[in-house]
Amino acid sequence: MTEAGSGARPDSAVVRRSMSLSHRLVAALLALLALICMVIGLITHTAMERTLYAQVDQQLAFASARAVAFQRSGAAGGYGRDPLDAPGQASGTVNARLNGGVLAVGGVLDPQTGERRGISQDDAARLAALVPGAAPVEARLSVGPYRLVAVQNSADGTVITGLPLAPAKSTLESLTWTMLLVSAAGLAATGLVGSLIIRRSLRPLERVSAVAGAVAELPLDAGEVRLAQRVGPADSHPGTEAGNVGHALNALLENVESALEVRQRSDAQMRRFVGDASHELRTPLAAIRGYSELVAATEHLSDDGRRSLDRVVEQSRRMGSLVENLLLLARLDEGKKPSFGEVDLVPLVADAVRDLSVSAPGHVWRLDLPGAPVPVHGDGPQLARVLDNLLSNARKHTRDGTTVEAALRRSADGREAVLTVADNGEGIDPEFLPRVFERFARADKARSGSDGTTGLGLPIARAIVEAHNGSLRVASRPGRTAFEVHLPLATPAPPRPAAPPRSGPGPD
Repeated sequence: MTEAGSGARPDSAVVRRSMSLSHRLVAALLALLALICMVIGLITHTAMERTLYAQVDQQLAFASARAVAFQRSGAAGGYGRDPLDAPGQASGTVNARLNGGVLAVGGVLDPQTGERRGISQDDAARLAALVPGAAPVEARLSVGPYRLVAVQNSADGTVITGLPLAPAKSTLESLTWTMLLVSAAGLAATGLVGSLIIRRSLRPLERVSAVAGAVAELPLDAGEVRLAQRVGPADSHPGTEAGNVGHALNALLENVESALEVRQRSDAQMRRFVGDASHELRTPLAAIRGYSELVAATEHLSDDGRRSLDRVVEQSRRMGSLVENLLLLARLDEGKKPSFGEVDLVPLVADAVRDLSVSAPGHVWRLDLPGAPVPVHGDGPQLARVLDNLLSNARKHTRDGTTVEAALRRSADGREAVLTVADNGEGIDPEFLPRVFERFARADKARSGSDGTTGLGLPIARAIVEAHNGSLRVASRPGRTAFEVHLPLATPAPPRPAAPPRSGPGPD
């Protein structure tokens, strides 16, 4: 059978998951702190680099001055001409003398042993490219990164001096790792402590949200509603963000409760009016019908007079049926529970279809019943009224020759009885389908045929089913309309193999 659609919950839409407010605040805090740490780290690293390079440049100036002075003194007094032999040169120092751009002599003091080592051809080419008198430059030699400076010696060409940058770079690398580790530890501690503080600060909002969620789950559309939920005084005191929200929610709930009380009083007055008016109308309508039938039986009337009197009797009966329907709806709206007992739906459905097959032989009536009883807790006459309304609805709004099937089964979980009344008529207009259970709702072109119905049959059926803790749904398309009733079983149990079902056409 087609699953019902009008009363069913719509398919759940795909919801995009977003971070909670606490997570967003913690993430923003960590991002801000990470940015601050990065800026501080860059500034610290740059300042330390400049300081260390300034120290190296100062030491390089002294070393270059010693080498140049040693060269010049050697030219005048016959001392050694290799600048690396100048007294006071530190381990790792590079010295070279160029004559006409060609390496004349040079070497490096090994940083580990302090012994003199020669300069490779690649290093000599890099040294020869230096411009005398320019500011110190950084270059990578075969022995590591160096800070180099070239000084023009008028007597002996160009003297080049270099000091290793490895100690300075090692210091900068250690500083970088230290800042990274400290920043990571700070971020972790900030994330943990900040998360705890933020969550604690947002607990009032969570309590306010819980109150709003509880109210949102209340059925506010009908019946008597009590809005007892309120935000506690601690969370509704103005002055804080959470307190302002709690105070506003309490004010909103007060207004909603006042509006609901007004609506409930109005509904109660309307129910009393409908009930009282219906009671008052029953007696005069019965009198009108009775006297009309008496006149028709005892008086000699013309053909026009008898036709007019027949119309009076017919309309009085229709008005009487409308009054009875209004009385039933008024009682159901008041929340009066029916007199419950155990009712087997199998014979109830069979009898209802049998009755309709006699009164409406122009339709094809079919039954699909299980072989085992389907007991529910309910009021037998009211459940029979539901069946009669659904079957009559299919009869009234479809043409002769339409097949109407009443099927009864247990739900897959064995907890509900499922009754389906389906026909293969033209279907319900999609624009009218959402209003099919509204009182006095009738569509001019929703379905074929018109017999003066009042539009109360389906609302009464749904009200009775809901009074039995069940649900009534409808699904319709061209060629098939199905009303589906779900009622709790009196003895819910897992589905078990049953006797062969009874199916086929209804009784003639």
